[in-house]
Amino acid sequence: MKYFGFLLRFVMIPLTLLSILGWWDRRRGKREPGEFRGLSPKAALTGLVTVAVAWTTPWDNYLVRTKVWWYDRKLVTGIVLGYVPIEEYTFFVVQTLLTGSWMLTLMRWLPLNKNKPANPLLIRFMLTATLGAVWLWSTWNLIRGPKSRTYLTLTLTWALLPIMFQTAFGGDILWQHKKLVALGFVPSTLYLALSDSLAIESGTWKINPSKTVNVDVGNGLPLEEGLFFLLTNVLIAVGMTLVLSKQSRERVPAFLRKYLPPSVDDAATGKAE
Repeated sequence: MKYFGFLLRFVMIPLTLLSILGWWDRRRGKREPGEFRGLSPKAALTGLVTVAVAWTTPWDNYLVRTKVWWYDRKLVTGIVLGYVPIEEYTFFVVQTLLTGSWMLTLMRWLPLNKNKPANPLLIRFMLTATLGAVWLWSTWNLIRGPKSRTYLTLTLTWALLPIMFQTAFGGDILWQHKKLVALGFVPSTLYLALSDSLAIESGTWKINPSKTVNVDVGNGLPLEEGLFFLLTNVLIAVGMTLVLSKQSRERVPAFLRKYLPPSVDDAATGKAE
């Protein structure tokens, strides 16, 4: 299966369906609740795509350069930026749009939880500290651990840093909307992990067995690949929740807030920040 064929079948088709559903919902007047109008959906998706490409590009290039994974040159266009084919960069973009669009759908459909947690600072601290402990273990194993943990620790060390930033900033907001966040990343992770296993089976890309722990999480999918989709979808689901939340906007220092795009409600009324 060619790489662009994989993207068309497994990412672009569901993304198109979600886009049509979003258009239909908005035509009927069904929109995100007021809590999630801190930024327009387009601005949120554009920002997350930009961050995803910038953060993932050096990491993924390192994986390919060091033979953690590689692709079949016969199944890509041959356009390569660094060590990675153009199809991979496209994947960064469309996965973010797919999970982000799914989050917008959930925001429109799910009832809004208005109950704020009683101990917001404690929640932020506990979530961040727990992730920090895992990050320290991962980083130590990346430097001193066996070769078989290479892909696992590279993924954890790379992904947990921005997740810790998110929980430190708004862990209490995420806890308040934990049902939304969970329904955002769990189905998308299962779907993309299954799709990934089919791509591996067809030879679109291959994972180096000497740099993995050789644990199969189902349908021939290496643990590290499943973890990759789990963590990236967490990043997207958490990111969409935070950047759209008006609570998050209020936490941005005033001298920086003036540089933010207007909230949906402010844009509709022409009100400046």
